[in-house]
Amino acid sequence: MSRVIPLREAGIPGFDRGRSMPIFVLWLFVQELFVANPLQLSSRIRAWALRLFGARIGNRVLMRPRLRVRHPWKLEIGDDCWIGEGVWIDNHGHVKISNDCVISQEAYLTTGSHAIGTTMDLRVADIHIEAGVWITARAIIQQGSIVSKNAVILPGSVFKGVAKEGWLYQGNPAVPLSERRIA
Repeated sequence: MSRVIPLREAGIPGFDRGRSMPIFVLWLFVQELFVANPLQLSSRIRAWALRLFGARIGNRVLMRPRLRVRHPWKLEIGDDCWIGEGVWIDNHGHVKISNDCVISQEAYLTTGSHAIGTTMDLRVADIHIEAGVWITARAIIQQGSIVSKNAVILPGSVFKGVAKEGWLYQGNPAVPLSERRIA
């Protein structure tokens, strides 16, 4: 019989939230009012709230309702990006989204996981999404991933690793399907 990992002993070794607990709690309230709000508020209001807490948001970024961001001070979004409704950026680590990217409805980007075979301690690794990438609806991008220029992660796919430039990925785990043809 295998042993059970005692969760009361799990921790977050070396994790730095990046801001004090009062700032984090204040962010949660501001997020609910201006970012995660289900009403079609202006993208400028969402960008203002994110920037207020340290996010670097480029120009002409379109952000739809119900966006959630764990730590805005660990987020960078380049110019001319579209962030769809219900996107969740669960960023214990840094997430960088380069210019001209689309993160579609209910996509989930997570920089955290757990040491599943030993202690269940939190493990964090950054995500980088390069220019021209499309993360489609309900796709999941896992910790430590690099999605290279012009790659596409297709609907419902679960991606972890390094995506080849200009390729389409599909499945769980997502695998290369074909090259993206841009006219």
